[in-house]
Amino acid sequence: MAAFQHRDVVCRFGPAGLLRERLAAGEPGDLFASANMAHPQALLNDGRALFVAPFAANRLCLTVRADAVGEADDWLTLLTRPDLRVGISTPGCDPSGDYAWQLFSRMGAHGERLKRRAKSLVGGRTSLPLPAGSLAAEWLIANGHADLFIGYASYAPRLRQIDALRVVAIPEPYNPTVEYGLACLSEGGRPLAEFLLSSRAGAIIRQHGFTLPAGSPSDRTRSAPSSGTADDVS
Repeated sequence: MAAFQHRDVVCRFGPAGLLRERLAAGEPGDLFASANMAHPQALLNDGRALFVAPFAANRLCLTVRADAVGEADDWLTLLTRPDLRVGISTPGCDPSGDYAWQLFSRMGAHGERLKRRAKSLVGGRTSLPLPAGSLAAEWLIANGHADLFIGYASYAPRLRQIDALRVVAIPEPYNPTVEYGLACLSEGGRPLAEFLLSSRAGAIIRQHGFTLPAGSPSDRTRSAPSSGTADDVS
């Protein structure tokens, strides 16, 4: 939030599905952001939000133990190898897990088997807590909880710097588009919502490995509808 100078912002981070449940139950907040537009839209449908808007996009990738990757391996051979333990985030609680299941659904019979094999290791109500500042894929693989983790491609540049890991791209049409959305919950959250939809924020978003939503103008001149604290996401 260093680039947002309008006011102090207090952030609460966590799996977006669980944060949405807390807000829907009445916990105060001014702005909510999620890697799945379904969660902001649910708050709007319940009358909890003033407006919603997409502000960033992402993709999935695979992170794998380097010593488990053979010369002939690609994304599909790695996911379908029975000797590799596949980890994902928790569907329903965390958008990353929802998108992993979308990937599986696009893979046909291979994906149905993966739905039975994959382990939800983070992002759930009772998941293992990750050390502050750690990347889920790195920590889970380094500590023997998984051999392969499906997560966001925006982390790939950092993960590629780790010698013990290999990052593998997932091609179209299997790789789902991750759409980040915000819900402005009060007038106090409007300045931050407007900032996230600005050209300046769009440039920062791209610098950190994300893209912009489909249909967004290239100059990011969209603005929030006219007329705190911030709840943010994993």
